[in-house]
Amino acid sequence: MKKLFVLLLFVCLPLWVTVCQEASQEIIEFSAQKMSGSMKRNQDYTKLSGGATIKTSSMEIQADSIELYGKDFRFIKAEGSVRGMQQEEGLEFSCTTMEYDREEKIALFSGNVVLEDKENDVVAKAQRIEYREQSAIAIMQVGVELIKDDSVSTCAFALYRKDEKLLEMTGNPQVVQGGDSFRAQEIVFNLDTKEITLDGGVKGKVTEEGEKKQ
Repeated sequence: MKKLFVLLLFVCLPLWVTVCQEASQEIIEFSAQKMSGSMKRNQDYTKLSGGATIKTSSMEIQADSIELYGKDFRFIKAEGSVRGMQQEEGLEFSCTTMEYDREEKIALFSGNVVLEDKENDVVAKAQRIEYREQSAIAIMQVGVELIKDDSVSTCAFALYRKDEKLLEMTGNPQVVQGGDSFRAQEIVFNLDTKEITLDGGVKGKVTEEGEKKQ
């Protein structure tokens, strides 16, 4: 079957920003082997199946199937071998399922998530990652692992502040940097300066070549 290519253009409700009122537009391009859906009032719904791809002004997604739903197709849900990128933030991702709110600019990745921050040369892995575009913060849960140069950070829960290059960890956190390792109840790790702040039940090990934690 030939691929079906569709270009969808719609006008959103007026957007108020401080004292200005503007009508915003967004073009959604998508393709798939199969498409189904409906255009009920305020309940738009489209499902793409078979090598589905979608591109918005900020996000590109590929998956086995993708659903667009809600008023003006506000929500996107992708399932099966999901991968894609967030162009403005320089992020690439892969996971099992993904949900994206185009209005709030929040993406939720689930199942063997790999999130690569190309700008900061950081790779994050977890079972669940929520990324908030407006604040550039990633909330990571379950089996968290973050790699930056020769540093590997692991924990159960973490906040990654992309703009500040700051990682805040709880849940048996550990940072291994070269031959040195550090544990505590809470760890704040500056990925740029390599400064580490440990709080509660601090333990560590440093090699002769490494700098000892002050």
